[in-house]
Amino acid sequence: MSLTEQYSLQIIDLGMMEYGSAFALQKNAVQEVLADQSAVRVYLVEHPPVYTIGRAGGPHNVLIDERQLQEFGISLFEVDRGGDVTYHGPGQLVGYPIIHLSRWGNDVRKYIRMIEESMIRLLHQYGLESGRIDGLSGVWVGDEKICAIGVKATRDREGKSFVTSHGFALNVQPDLHHFTHIVPCGIVDKGVTSMEKLLGRKIPMDEVKRRWVRAFEEVFELQGLWRDRNI
Repeated sequence: MSLTEQYSLQIIDLGMMEYGSAFALQKNAVQEVLADQSAVRVYLVEHPPVYTIGRAGGPHNVLIDERQLQEFGISLFEVDRGGDVTYHGPGQLVGYPIIHLSRWGNDVRKYIRMIEESMIRLLHQYGLESGRIDGLSGVWVGDEKICAIGVKATRDREGKSFVTSHGFALNVQPDLHHFTHIVPCGIVDKGVTSMEKLLGRKIPMDEVKRRWVRAFEEVFELQGLWRDRNI
């Protein structure tokens, strides 16, 4: 029996959604997948401008104060994923795969490498040669990060396997100026880039979503169904 036959993959396009609401959806999906390991949920979303701080980070890597955050219209959340501070905003494709890792060796590092591989394949379709940097997560074009990855792994009831949450943020065509107000991922000697900056043109977000889903399905050997964003 193939993985496609064993798993129920749903791709859920949320459109534009405030970060806190999407975070709550993730938490509910984790409980669903903990109860049924054959369920795979992938939420695709764009967020209004927001900085999120992971478990490895702290407010010191946010370089503006509360008054300036309000002035720029940027929210701030401290969250339970790995990693440091990052930015989400319009023009950035954010993905939250909720997956029980029992069929993928229960290996969180391998899972992160697989998400990176799906991104590398996607970017290759646009003529962009990207890759990894030893010791750092995410996908890079030279010394500039184009896709950030930060995940949480929740143990199942038996304590033997993990369910993933949080995920990736691909810079399609966000406002890169917002990255100047933080130390992205706590890394001081690397830059940030986007598909728009590298290609010199706008890229349809729906096209990027569908191309990434195909790459994800190839890497994870799954096939999914799209759901209406009004859930």
